Amino acid sequence: MSEAKSFSISKEEVYKAYKQVKANRGAAGVDGQSIKDFEEKLKDNLYKIWNRMSSGSYFPPPVKRVEIPKEGGTRPLGIPTVGDRIAQAVVKNRLEPELEKHFHPDSYGYRPGKSAAEAVGVARRRCWKYNWVLDLDIEGFFDNIDHQKLLKALKKHAHDKWILLYVERWLTAPVQLPDGTMQAREKGTPQGGIISPLLANLFLHYAFDVWMKRNHPEVPFERYADDAICHCQTREQAEALKEALEKRMEECGLKLHPGKTKIVYCKDDRRKGNYAEEKFDFLGFTFRPRLSKNKWGEYFVGFNPAVSQKAKRKMNQEMRKWELYRRNANTIEEIAQIINPQLRGWMNYFGSYRSSELEEVKEQVEMHLAKWAKWKYKKLKGRKTRAYQWLRRIRKNEPEMFAHWKMNPQATGL
Repeated sequence: MSEAKSFSISKEEVYKAYKQVKANRGAAGVDGQSIKDFEEKLKDNLYKIWNRMSSGSYFPPPVKRVEIPKEGGTRPLGIPTVGDRIAQAVVKNRLEPELEKHFHPDSYGYRPGKSAAEAVGVARRRCWKYNWVLDLDIEGFFDNIDHQKLLKALKKHAHDKWILLYVERWLTAPVQLPDGTMQAREKGTPQGGIISPLLANLFLHYAFDVWMKRNHPEVPFERYADDAICHCQTREQAEALKEALEKRMEECGLKLHPGKTKIVYCKDDRRKGNYAEEKFDFLGFTFRPRLSKNKWGEYFVGFNPAVSQKAKRKMNQEMRKWELYRRNANTIEEIAQIINPQLRGWMNYFGSYRSSELEEVKEQVEMHLAKWAKWKYKKLKGRKTRAYQWLRRIRKNEPEMFAHWKMNPQATGL
């Protein structure tokens, strides 16, 4: 690297960041440049990023705003350009190891070696020990992060001046709305940026994690990005914590969602009484009283997680996007290759607890496969029962062809 450069950033760091961005794929930003387009002049494009970043002259382009569907409306997503994603990955790779030294062990979101499944498992065990849960929801968190407070936190850990320089530029980069107009940004960090989850974790590390450890060390919690669960011994403790957290979030420029933040009773065989709230959702699972069986075959009511109805609806929406009936040129082996990565993820994650609750999802998969078979083979056209029988024969001979077959060798929905 030339000694004339202001900042010590290696070309290897930029190339590593490019490989990460390529692996994650993603859509084009405001310049319309795809990863394939970027690679047409790969060497030149990577050199420009390195040269500008190492000289202090890198300025991020606007972020492309798209609205993605969510239950009850849409959620704004910010898509940086390919080049900007690479630049963000350079900063993330340099900053993340330093922040990881300080982050709380019960912060699980977007961290190396941490996962949503781990957070769900810890929450499950703690719900058995603590009678009450404070289920937190921060209203519009990513859109309301205070820039100055975030930069103040970053200064505690960013030993390289260029990290602060570029993070501040990313925070204030304008957003291009769907109609093409530009919108200035005075707070928030767009969901979709590579650096955003790390910055969000840093903000909540001080706004929530450190504050909880200092002020309420007796209350364990699990936090995944802005989704958090606090475990309390009594309802009074949960109510006091809720009131204190409302004040704390206000100090940090945030607000607890009044309709979605709630106090939940973890009812089971040992805990009697009825309360208005006896279930909550966390990371795609619904925690509630469920009939269970112990190792001696005895039934009891336990407070346990299983895949939520909301998660099931999202999976059904994704299945419809497959449009398998349009793929009648593909073989069933090719169909398996197309959908198995997504199916495997669903089965592994949601099958961790009460896998029987996935039967409805597996039936929907079978329905889409049967629909595909009816379009592909004339002998099955318009014959639903025969299509399911044909799938059953395939399944008997190749029980591991599809991820949901492998999970449960018994026929479902046939």
